[in-house]
Parts: sequence; C-alpha cells; structure tokens
Amino acid sequence: MTFWEHLEEARWSIFRMLAAFLFCLIPAFIFLPWIFENLILAAAQEESLQLINIQIASQFTTHIRLAVYLALLAAAPYILYEIWRFVRPALYPNEKKTTCFAFLSGGILFYIGCAIGIGIIFPLTFHFLANYELSSLIENQINLNSYIQLFNAVVFCFGICFELPVLIWILGRMGLVNKNGLKKYRRHAIAAMLILSAIITPSGDPITLLVVFTPLYLLYELSILFVRK
Repeated sequence: MTFWEHLEEARWSIFRMLAAFLFCLIPAFIFLPWIFENLILAAAQEESLQLINIQIASQFTTHIRLAVYLALLAAAPYILYEIWRFVRPALYPNEKKTTCFAFLSGGILFYIGCAIGIGIIFPLTFHFLANYELSSLIENQINLNSYIQLFNAVVFCFGICFELPVLIWILGRMGLVNKNGLKKYRRHAIAAMLILSAIITPSGDPITLLVVFTPLYLLYELSILFVRK
C-alpha cells in the first residue's frame, strides 16, 4: 500500500472507532442515572450520607463526563481491535501473536481491576475517609465532585495496577527482567505492595489492608508465571 492508501485506511479506522464510541455513548447517557444510583453511589448509600452540590452545572457536567467514561470503557474492545487490525499487516507472525496476546490479556485484566476497584476497594476507601474525624467540631459535607474524583481515581488506578502482569511480560520479552530476578526481589516487592496498600486504604485495619494487598500480590506471582526465563 502507498502512503495515501495507508492514510485512507487510518481515516476509516478512526471513523469506525468514533462510530463505535457514539453507538455506546447514547445508551450510556440514557442508563447512567440508574447506574449512578445503584453502582456509583452504593458506597454513599451504605454510609447513609447525603452528597451536596454547590455548583449549578455540576450534576449535568457529571452526567456527561461519566457517560463519556462509560462509553469509552464499553467501546474499548472494539477500539483495540481496530488498532490491532491497522497495525497487523506490518507485523511478523511472532509479533502478531505477541501483540494480540498483549491487547487481549491487558484488556481483560483492566476490566477485572476496575470491577474490583468498584466493588471492593472504593467502598473501603470511602468508608475510612467519610468517617475520619480530625475534630468533633467539624461536620463532613461531601461534595459531588469530590466523590466522583475519588471514585474515578480509585477505579482507574486499580485497573492500571492489574496491567502489571502484561507489563512484566513485555519487559521479559525485551530481556529487561527475568524469572529469577522477580523471585529474588519478591520480598522487596511485597514490602512495596504493603506500602501501596496502606496508601490506598489508610484505615490501619489489617483486614482492609489484606483485602487490597492480596490481589496485588497475586498479580506479582502471576507476572512471574508470565515471564518465560
């Protein structure tokens, strides 16, 4: 293919990705109020807390922003497929297998991480922060934007954390890490994961710390299995 033919193919790929995003955006916008009340606000409802809104447009902008995030998550598999479809002709057979595995496993692990972040990590984090009391003279009034920012940060960060096995696998293919090195520094990794778990859930509760630490540790062990040598 010539340069202009490649450019035309890229243009149509981008068009199809945008079409998939818009196709997901419409139902995301329509069903977001139900998702918001039953999923995103579940942690606040468990604490019997009433969120407040101090900016007149915040509820509308939050609706739009969350609908866009949800549509991107829903359309991500097809977007990744389009990217794979565009770069595939330029790859060698072994590179095709490697890239396909990275796209597929990375996407699955990201969704699993987001699900754990929503169902387990965010409620624990919110419970601690919402009930933390520096002084009895201070009354917590939680702003809508603050709640959404915490929700997005926790869910996205845990989704990224679950990309660790894929990252380690890629570094192993590049010869930058090996199985023996990962086993040798396992204790250092455990200490780092404990510190990270304490940062994510600073409640000091050992059960909460264990709930956050366990999936991170399992991801590290899974990373060792991903590395061949």
